[in-house]
Amino acid sequence: MKKITGIKGLLFDYGGTLDTNGRHWAAVFWEYYQFYGVATDKSGFYDAYVYAERKMATNPIIKPLFNFKDVLLAKITAQFEYLNMTSQVDSVGLQIVNACNKLVEDCLDHVRPLLDTLSKQYKMVMVSNFYGNLEHVLEHYQLLHYFEAVVESARVGVRKPNPEIYTLGVSALGIPANACLVIGDSYTKDMEPGKVNGCQTLWLNGKGWEEQPLHSTSSADYTITDIAQLKEFLV
Repeated sequence: MKKITGIKGLLFDYGGTLDTNGRHWAAVFWEYYQFYGVATDKSGFYDAYVYAERKMATNPIIKPLFNFKDVLLAKITAQFEYLNMTSQVDSVGLQIVNACNKLVEDCLDHVRPLLDTLSKQYKMVMVSNFYGNLEHVLEHYQLLHYFEAVVESARVGVRKPNPEIYTLGVSALGIPANACLVIGDSYTKDMEPGKVNGCQTLWLNGKGWEEQPLHSTSSADYTITDIAQLKEFLV
């Protein structure tokens, strides 16, 4: 595999990239809805998922010291609220939260040695749509020390796919954009805004949940299907 040359800084997405190894969180939740027999179809689930994400983004539900399991519980509580299943949050809901959290812990065990290796060769920043507690989440998972800075939507007031959030990431690295590599699982939220900023881009194309088919993938300079493949490109 051809090495990527001329790169000095890495800009990582978090959710769906590092914590699930390329699996969109809607796909993760839907899998566990099916496994635990939640009585809704895929369309009903997705409506509940979108409702919960909007509620998280527009209300101060997530507190600064929430760990990720707390975030998952808040999400499932909102999803079940939409589905009129609030009475099942402490039973089925908690089972789904525990399964999701176990998935994240397993993925991060997988990715931690990779970040340790990359951080010795590159400056790294995190650029993520999150709820204002990402630094606490990263610290809880012993990942925060790998990153020079965390550019988080809830703190900087800009959300992906707005390219400005990646402009802030490049600025935090202090490296010319053409020497930066954006790494993320979303073509529209990571690859396209990264390319607008003049960065090189690497797409973790895992199990997505695209609502609209992509007409072009030309903004992705490189594509992988497992985060571990980064080592082949960069080390």
